Amino acid sequence: MSTARKLGFISLGCPKNLVDSEVMMGILSRHGYELTPRPEEADVLVVNTCSFIEPAQQESVNTILEMAEYKRSGRAQRLVVAGCLVERFGAQVREQIPEVDALVGTGDVARILEATEGGLHELAPSPPEFLYHDLSPRVLTTPRHFAYIKINEGCDHPCSFCIIPELRGRFRSRRFESVIREAEQLGRAGAREVILIGQDTTAYGEDLGIRDGLPMLLERLAGIEDLAWVRFLYCYPNRVTPRLLETIARHPRLVKYLDVPLQHASQSVLARMKRGGNADGLLRMIKRIRATIPGVWLRTSFISGFPGETEADFRELCDFVRAAEFDWLGVFAYSDDETAESHALGGKVDPETIADRRDRLMSLQRKISRRKLARRVGESFTAVLEGPSRESEFLWQARLEGMAPEIDGRVLINDIDAPGCDLAALPGRMVRVEITAAQEYDLVARVAAVLDSPRNAAPPASSPRAESALRILV
Repeated sequence: MSTARKLGFISLGCPKNLVDSEVMMGILSRHGYELTPRPEEADVLVVNTCSFIEPAQQESVNTILEMAEYKRSGRAQRLVVAGCLVERFGAQVREQIPEVDALVGTGDVARILEATEGGLHELAPSPPEFLYHDLSPRVLTTPRHFAYIKINEGCDHPCSFCIIPELRGRFRSRRFESVIREAEQLGRAGAREVILIGQDTTAYGEDLGIRDGLPMLLERLAGIEDLAWVRFLYCYPNRVTPRLLETIARHPRLVKYLDVPLQHASQSVLARMKRGGNADGLLRMIKRIRATIPGVWLRTSFISGFPGETEADFRELCDFVRAAEFDWLGVFAYSDDETAESHALGGKVDPETIADRRDRLMSLQRKISRRKLARRVGESFTAVLEGPSRESEFLWQARLEGMAPEIDGRVLINDIDAPGCDLAALPGRMVRVEITAAQEYDLVARVAAVLDSPRNAAPPASSPRAESALRILV
């Protein structure tokens, strides 16, 4: 009979937080912990929290309280809280939720074993410095065909609405060869796609004295034959350089997709955000991107109701969105965090107006999205087939290179017409799809051909996959 201690792990927030969770699970698994999806069976419960905006903070608190109930009524002997909420409200968590035994901040990921074993109680008040590497153990929780690689951590930008520097510390990049080795390991383990993430991936290498670090990194990754796609997320607008665009255009493995969070288009609002720029300059950048990378898919995000945003500012933003015609767009309602610089700004917008502007902008984008996707009907694309759809047992789903996991639309498959297909072997395979219909955010297609062979590689010893983690909420 196994005597391994059982671990229940919950990860909240973004992919960057998910990588931290995977590293913590890797450390604990290496020391004999066994993952369980059932909190009532866990000896140790860990909640890796998000604290970026108020709804995320509330979700984190609610989850901690839920797990505290399992500690009182189940077999759990220890409850550990990790992540961004600890950096913001660690003292309050310990004071108000006495069931919490240990706190692990974003800079103390490597101390998770100490926290679960009872040797870590309070955090030292020091800036986060932790940055994992290719030798760090990880339990991969994504589907086998893709994985995230965090290439840098923290941020040095002064955006007035953002508290990432407080939560994650100063900007710091991983070593170049460490990223390459990790991508090679993931490719050998069966990943068809790696997704580079960081608060600002376009600044990669600057702190190491590497000029054009991201283009250089992408060029090396584009040569890894085990990979089909290499994607990166979160471009800072003023770092979308000609060399970066030309690198993406030149290499087939680099997906023709850019995620550039612009936040707004009004010059006065951008100035108050400490972002800079204006609508005309941003449109010129978008024109340059599309001219350099034919067929590129563009994603962005905006904030509605930033302090001082007038109705005229909002109309300018809507006009900009009509002119830019993004493929994908997200809108966040402004969250007035008391530790962000923007909290002190005047001209606060009332919550009803913030929500109304968010809804109006998303309504505008739905029309643009439907119109753009309709143009894809009748075309053929390479896609990665992900498996049965969560929407219906009668549908499968896939992604085109212009679709990042979880955040963009999907391809819904209602017909697989590839001769001799073994459906059990298809998830993670690259296929040729023919688009038959379009919805507001999704496409409908049939699979016409399978383009690659099954990949049966096993994960490397340093990066096993979690067949059943407790809960991964992203």
